[in-house]
Amino acid sequence: MRDLKIPEQRHPEKAHRPDNAQPKKPDWIRVKAPVSEGYKQTHKIMRDHKLVTVCEEAGCPNAGECWSQGHATMMIMGGICTRGCTFCNIATGRPDTLDVFEPGRVADAVQKLGLNHVVVTSVDRDDLDDGGAEHFAQTIRAIRHRSPDTTIEILTPDFLKCDASALEVVVAAKPDVFNHNLETVPGLYPEVRPGARYFHSLRLLQRVKELDPTMFTKSGIMVGLGEDRQSVHQVMDDMRAADIDFLTIGQYLQPTPKHHAVDRFVHPDEFASYEKAAYGKGFLMVSATPLTRSSYHAGDDFARLRAARLEKLGRA
Repeated sequence: MRDLKIPEQRHPEKAHRPDNAQPKKPDWIRVKAPVSEGYKQTHKIMRDHKLVTVCEEAGCPNAGECWSQGHATMMIMGGICTRGCTFCNIATGRPDTLDVFEPGRVADAVQKLGLNHVVVTSVDRDDLDDGGAEHFAQTIRAIRHRSPDTTIEILTPDFLKCDASALEVVVAAKPDVFNHNLETVPGLYPEVRPGARYFHSLRLLQRVKELDPTMFTKSGIMVGLGEDRQSVHQVMDDMRAADIDFLTIGQYLQPTPKHHAVDRFVHPDEFASYEKAAYGKGFLMVSATPLTRSSYHAGDDFARLRAARLEKLGRA
């Protein structure tokens, strides 16, 4: 279902931007092409249920591995976003109306894939009064009904233009993990996330904890966009002040010449140092590698996250 248009057609809001060179990737972030039978089966289930996946739309480098294992991140509310972030490969424009049958199709796909843990994300829907909050809630409830033993992780937009009650609707549906990515350091927001607000996103995650202290919260950033180490550590501190449990850090990969340029490829040793520092700051779970993405190994990480909380409670 991925749109294969040239960048200017897929991203008209970026057409005026000068081309940025796309540097050759180092060996440590190269991945194999998807060829397995498991990949083909997952692909078929997604197509049969007319579902969009962020794996395809965002060009995730881990899609081959994850789909081979029957894992795919469902992207609800269509494949067109109302924002135009300079790092993102999802198309920008005017979205279609919501498909009221989509939550049921997502739940059916989760059941057929036999998922123990599922990640559900979405585009930004600034055109909707509630930002799609009720659609998220309906999807969570549909999965719970069809696959009651499946744990559910959601990766939401920021609900920036919505009433505060929108977030309450999503939290009341009781996902197991509430994820919202900060994406980058605050100094790069005007260029990288021009439609978002850093402290609003932080407050969103803090508010989730206030509404339900038992819910796991998660957020992530990319590196290689032009940030420095000090600003990454400051984001970690800000996240811990908002009581965020789980941090992901991955390498930014430039989708097309019209997207934000890669400033550098961060060495795995630097990712290891970020992981060590983050654990020292009190995160329950950290994933920091060049190929880390929000939903990469999410099920395994959730099991470790839950174990880490139990261990912490045992020490208290």
